[in-house]
Amino acid sequence: MSKIITFIGNGTMALSIAHGLKNNYKIEVVGRSFEKLDTFESKLGVTIKKALMDGYDMSDKTIILCVKPANVQGIAQILQGRARVIYSVLAGTSVEKLRTNLNPYAVVRTMPNLAASIGKSMTTLTGDAEFQEEALELLGSIGTTLWLGSEKELDIATALAGSGPAYLCLIAEALTDGAVKQGMKRADATQAMRGLFNGFGTLIQDIHPALLKDAVMSPGGTTAAGYGALEEGNVRNGCMNAIEKAYKKAVELS
Repeated sequence: MSKIITFIGNGTMALSIAHGLKNNYKIEVVGRSFEKLDTFESKLGVTIKKALMDGYDMSDKTIILCVKPANVQGIAQILQGRARVIYSVLAGTSVEKLRTNLNPYAVVRTMPNLAASIGKSMTTLTGDAEFQEEALELLGSIGTTLWLGSEKELDIATALAGSGPAYLCLIAEALTDGAVKQGMKRADATQAMRGLFNGFGTLIQDIHPALLKDAVMSPGGTTAAGYGALEEGNVRNGCMNAIEKAYKKAVELS
């Protein structure tokens, strides 16, 4: 694999992944304006090769595709050449659609999340099996990787690991608001919440969530009271429905 990685698209996800790759790979970014590419370079903090999308030749390049799903057919009209492989981060965009429109030699669908920028992404992948090892190595530069056996599983994982940071943000904000409501200073509540997530993120790597919950919940105690309130509020069902709705949206996009 070439040590040059070409990003087509220069949005937030492209920048997050580039942050994770910049120490091990040379970065090229293809966009619609040099002004935005210059901004991308400034935010990335390293020198990159820049090119405009119109007429760009993908021949034999290793591409990370980071455009909006709705733009696939449009960019197919202005890009040229046949890429060695396209790693796509586009939610709900099938391997077949990418192959039909962009005609690369190989396609791997990937779903990183925004923690890629700090090397902590949970990235799921599927696609052409001959690129599995390379894909896991490349995306392993930005965190943990998991190769899945089907596009359906990837769409489900998109709802969980890809969209999950937004769900956890809602929970983090709500818990913080709850502490403020009871009289805790906002800054203190925010610091306590961040410490909670930091420690929990480590514990959950090795211990089943049910066992962690049981270890904290004493009979008739504070945790049991709060946990009961979450069940009364249908939080468990709400989380399950969130995965279902996000998965169905991924399928709808495809």
